[in-house]
Amino acid sequence: MTAPPDVLLVFSYALLTALATGLGALPFLLIRTLSPRVLGFGNALAAGLMLTASFNLVYEGLEYSMPLTVLGILAGLGFIVLSRRWLAHRDPPGVENLQGADALQALLIVGVMTLHSFAEGIGVGVAFGGGQDFGTFISLAIAVHNIPEGLAIALVLIPKGVSALRAGLWSVVSSLPQPLMAVPAFVFVALFAPLLPFGLGLAAGAMIWMAFSELLPEALAEVSHEGAAVTVTVAVAAMTAFQVLIG
Repeated sequence: MTAPPDVLLVFSYALLTALATGLGALPFLLIRTLSPRVLGFGNALAAGLMLTASFNLVYEGLEYSMPLTVLGILAGLGFIVLSRRWLAHRDPPGVENLQGADALQALLIVGVMTLHSFAEGIGVGVAFGGGQDFGTFISLAIAVHNIPEGLAIALVLIPKGVSALRAGLWSVVSSLPQPLMAVPAFVFVALFAPLLPFGLGLAAGAMIWMAFSELLPEALAEVSHEGAAVTVTVAVAAMTAFQVLIG
């Protein structure tokens, strides 16, 4: 029994959004070595990209429900803090050739972006529930803004020894919940729509924590406070303009 054409269309567009995330690692195919100072600016850049993406999620959630969005932010904070504490008291499984603290941070960044992808997958499915034209527009917009989010993942993984190709694959893996969640959200749009603001807030809360707890401290270890602040601010401005232009 084959899936209905509409379901295949939703899955295909959502899969496109996931694959687009891997494009963020492409610049690193041309860059072989990075100095500690460049790595510091890279972490600040990743923090700015994640902060902007998180507040974009909050803004989207508020259009559906303020209480559920705020509850989701707090749930995301609680989830990531408890997850980090749980992993910190165990030997985190190796990621590529990473061990210890490097593996822990890699797991956190991929985990946070995966949470983000669950929310966006629901968003794609709910959008298609409002019509094919609207769903297509939302899918393409998410695909384009997934590229700098893939860059944020690459900026964390590649300096720790992960190849650009592998970082791109991890970026895609972190976005696989998008096609997996888009189809059930489309089929059961009345059931999933009320969950969307909570999911958006959940992803945003985890991403905000990641930016301030992991990325900015590493940036400040290599560059000045002023340099990190300027980089974060420029990243926020660029990402904001980018999202408005594609919206």
